[in-house]
Amino acid sequence: MEGALDYNMVSIVIPVYNEEESVPLLYKSIKKVMDATGLNYEIIFVDDGSKDNTFSILSDIQKSDPNVVAISFRRNFGQTAAMAAGFDHASGDIIVTMDADLQNDPKDIPRLVEKAKDYDVVSGWRKNRQDPFFSRRLPSMIANWLISKVTGVYLHDYGCTLKAYRKEVVKNIRLYGEMHRFIPAIAGWVGASFSEEVVDHHPRKFGKSKYGISRTFRVLLDLITVKFLQSFSTRPIHAFGTAGLVLGGIGFLISLYLSYVKLFLGQPIGGRPLLLLGALFIILGAQLIVMGLLGEMLARVYHESQGKPIYTIKTIIRK
Repeated sequence: MEGALDYNMVSIVIPVYNEEESVPLLYKSIKKVMDATGLNYEIIFVDDGSKDNTFSILSDIQKSDPNVVAISFRRNFGQTAAMAAGFDHASGDIIVTMDADLQNDPKDIPRLVEKAKDYDVVSGWRKNRQDPFFSRRLPSMIANWLISKVTGVYLHDYGCTLKAYRKEVVKNIRLYGEMHRFIPAIAGWVGASFSEEVVDHHPRKFGKSKYGISRTFRVLLDLITVKFLQSFSTRPIHAFGTAGLVLGGIGFLISLYLSYVKLFLGQPIGGRPLLLLGALFIILGAQLIVMGLLGEMLARVYHESQGKPIYTIKTIIRK
């Protein structure tokens, strides 16, 4: 069997931003848990342009522990970019992601890693979440329901960073915007298998949360992007062309009706708003169909130039 995986090597990816008080405690806790498992592991801290002493602390930790990798961004690029950098530099065949604010519990990592031997994605579920209800938990519940409905990948807690992935699932995912929370949905697009595990969640000990209610609107916009890419990335004509045919068809019917009124009933139609509406729908329909054709050309050029297949392989067995 080709591509056999070494499930004894685990990479723990942790985006960090202004967490100088939390980082030492988190490192000690992870080290204690992972040393007890007997697994080979690495801890990848990605400092997302912190303005405090976070990276200095990480540098000192790395000097004393070769299992630690410390990456520093030149500026704050966001959690999605930090996770993408962690994936790019991870050497383990199982990659665990978690927050740096001590709200995720490292004691849950071995359980997720063990489950990842049977599933491509193991998602943490903060069933007893220790956050304010109206400002954090309620928007999160709505977002989880909406994302599940739109993507077809049903999870209780998309926002929980504590997740375990098989490396082959995430290594080819290109992240941007706020896409890190949609990794399970994107993985589901290529046929990944899923499991959920209830994990502990602790109140924040230091500092303030970096998330606010304004983040919800960005998530909604990214959800639209994910849905479009999930359904139409390789066939944009189906999205634009369908809308174009519907609008053009309505415009044609309106024009046909007005032609009947003019030719057979002898009524004037020049001043009717319906005439403008019919013409507008026909023009919009034609434009959308042209956009779909242009999208098809761009998609073909991209896939042919990149040599990207339109399928994903789970396993190859040969002599």
